[in-house]
Amino acid sequence: MAAPSTAPATARLDAIQPRACSCGQTRRAFVDVEPGTASVHLLDVEAATSHYHRKATEFYVVLEGEGQVELDGVAHPAGPLSAFPIPPGTRHRAIGELRALVVASPPATSPTTRTVFDA
Repeated sequence: MAAPSTAPATARLDAIQPRACSCGQTRRAFVDVEPGTASVHLLDVEAATSHYHRKATEFYVVLEGEGQVELDGVAHPAGPLSAFPIPPGTRHRAIGELRALVVASPPATSPTTRTVFDA
C-alpha cells in the first residue's frame, strides 16, 4: 500500500473545463483539496447577476479588461491588477469585459458558500 502523497496540489486553470456561474464562466481549482480552506477560480465575466454568499469571502483580482465591480450597489472601477475583497453578505457582480482570479474561502462548491440571487 502506497503512502499518501504530501506533495502540494497544483492546477492549470486554463486546462480546467469552464462552467457557467452567476458571473459568467469559471474554471475552479482546489474545491476538494484537503483541508479545503479555499478555492481558486479563473473567471471570465459574462452578464453577471447581482448575488451574495452567506458564508464565503471572495477576493477578486482583475487580470485583464476594463469594467467595474459592483459592491452593495456601488460601482468601482476595475482594470488589470485591481483587487476587491468581498465579505459574506455583500451583494456583488462584475460588469464589463473582465477576466479575474477569484479566491473563495470556504471553497466555492462547499455547501456553506451558498449563493443567493437578488429577487
